[in-house]
Amino acid sequence: MPTLLLTRSQVSEMLEMPEVVNVIEKNFAAWARGKVVMPPKSYLTLEDGDFRAMPAAIPGAAGMKWVNVHPRNPVSGLPTVMAVIVYNDPETGYPLAIMDGTDITALRTGAASAVASKYLARSNSETLGLVGAGRQAYTQLMAHATVFDLKKIKVYDIDTGAANRLAGDFPEFNIETCSLKDTVASDIVCTLTPVREPIIMQRWVRPGTHINAVGADAPGKEELQPEILLDAKIVVDDLKQATTSGEINVPLSRGLLSPARISVTLGEVVAGMKAGRDNPEQVTVFDATGLAFEDIACAGMVYRKASSRGDFTFLNFVDG
Repeated sequence: MPTLLLTRSQVSEMLEMPEVVNVIEKNFAAWARGKVVMPPKSYLTLEDGDFRAMPAAIPGAAGMKWVNVHPRNPVSGLPTVMAVIVYNDPETGYPLAIMDGTDITALRTGAASAVASKYLARSNSETLGLVGAGRQAYTQLMAHATVFDLKKIKVYDIDTGAANRLAGDFPEFNIETCSLKDTVASDIVCTLTPVREPIIMQRWVRPGTHINAVGADAPGKEELQPEILLDAKIVVDDLKQATTSGEINVPLSRGLLSPARISVTLGEVVAGMKAGRDNPEQVTVFDATGLAFEDIACAGMVYRKASSRGDFTFLNFVDG
């Protein structure tokens, strides 16, 4: 049985954001219903960056993503985040595919936030605030545009050139480069930075805002002033990961936030097991750490498309 090999460009051509949003939503519900097996991600931290091993099994598939985060990579012309996914047959363990996971990582992260916004933001939300204008800002915008009728997108980045490039790359949207404070004054806010000190202040957050806290994805990272979390309804993608490497990890470790305040997962909300937003004035926060089942679900979608075409490279890794 041959193993399918897929490059980044080959994977990318088979990723459509509406399909990614749908598969992510479906598998969040499966995760809540106990149909997904997924241990917390394992970190290998080095001087210049880190690696993460992310295994998971979903109905009909299993696999692992090996992903890095190296903030200084753009200086060398490399992406900050790169990944490889091994996609296996769960019955035999055979490696059905080895594929680049860089774009899967980017799109599924944006899709997970859009699913969270679908269930936690006000249904009439019209403005999207993007704090950070890197690669993830693009997929957050693409994903949210599949769920909401966005009238205005506000963008802030310490690199004004990055914010302007984002606006230029999406001429079909009403995009405005703003100050950080003005960007936070949006119906939905996505924080997408690598900072380790809060940059989003509570006084800037309007009643009824939904925040997707995406940038804090490793121990010691935080983007939100802890007071925001103390007054908000907090929904996590996975409680174990969030407590050690999500937005809530620093406030929890310092005793500023009680573990009892975090009792809802996005999967439970999607599956209808627990409520999302309680009232229109409530501030909601989705703590997104990135889950392995999201990658495996997207890899399965790519594998099925590529297998049906049959014009890609195959290699027999297991002889005999």
